[in-house]
Amino acid sequence: MDKNTNSRRKFIKTAALTSGFSSLGAVAVNSKPLQVSNEQNKLPREVWVSGISQEGIFVDTAEEMVDRIFALMEKVLVYQPDIICLPEVFHTGNVAKNYSLSEKLALSNAIVNNMASFAKKNNCYVVVAVNTEESGKVYNSAVLLDREGSRVGEYRKIHLTENEINNGLTPGPLNPPVFQTDFGKVGIQICFDVMWEDGWQRLKDKEAELVFWPSAYGGGQSLQAKALQHRYILATSTRKGSAKLWDITGNELAQTGFWEKNWYCAPVNLEKAFLHTWPFVRHFDQIKKKYGRKIRITNFHEEEWSVIESLSPEIVVADILKEFDLKTYDQHRLDAEMAQIKARNS
Repeated sequence: MDKNTNSRRKFIKTAALTSGFSSLGAVAVNSKPLQVSNEQNKLPREVWVSGISQEGIFVDTAEEMVDRIFALMEKVLVYQPDIICLPEVFHTGNVAKNYSLSEKLALSNAIVNNMASFAKKNNCYVVVAVNTEESGKVYNSAVLLDREGSRVGEYRKIHLTENEINNGLTPGPLNPPVFQTDFGKVGIQICFDVMWEDGWQRLKDKEAELVFWPSAYGGGQSLQAKALQHRYILATSTRKGSAKLWDITGNELAQTGFWEKNWYCAPVNLEKAFLHTWPFVRHFDQIKKKYGRKIRITNFHEEEWSVIESLSPEIVVADILKEFDLKTYDQHRLDAEMAQIKARNS
């Protein structure tokens, strides 16, 4: 067993799950810091996203699970991820031992502190899905930590299961936050939230570009549909089944599976726009002629969707839209709806 594993285990074990556990402070993670290079060919809004799956990982105690999760995160570091998302309340998921709510909170507080050390040491954001408490109410939450290990904010699961409520959890506010990161706007939903539309739509209304879904299960097509419907990147992290990454078109970019069960890490490009192909396709030849290899236009012929994507740090897609009088799918639809309302009232 390596020294890193022993160190992490000591961190948890020194806090036998009693009322004294919550008094523990942060502990440094032993993984070596990585120096993120600024490659000349890196796109201006290229983001390396990682998700974790606990598929096939079953342990007796929370400390063992935390140890296993840290080991997976250290494997991801070879890709220098910008952000890593952890599964829903992973510290007690797939764990044989039962913990009281106070014990779960004590574990959660220590884990967030330790993850903050990891985030700072490795210059990455981390979505830590644990339990949090405020004014005596306990939530199923996801805490977003930035590259310095500071809290950016917290999302509290809106749509709890009956079992969660019966076990003492409180549903979160109906209006989910969107968090500003150094690469774009991030939103979060958790597991059972997928069965309701309200949170997902509010994230779209707030212009979220990348949404994370920590969950107890994979979600599959229901999540693919959310990515396409709202036209944002969607990344999942799961306790069982596949963890996946979808593009704004619903295309799968990465997933865990039989040969790679427990993590993925892949790049996404946020410098792109989703359009209804007609009538804007009339300008595509001109755009290609002017920008050549610096852009990519992907057409979905039957659906009449098109995606214009910058492949060069010099090119901003919004400038192309303005130059050729193009509208995004959302703006095109909104303008048509306003015209319809005006026509009905005339």
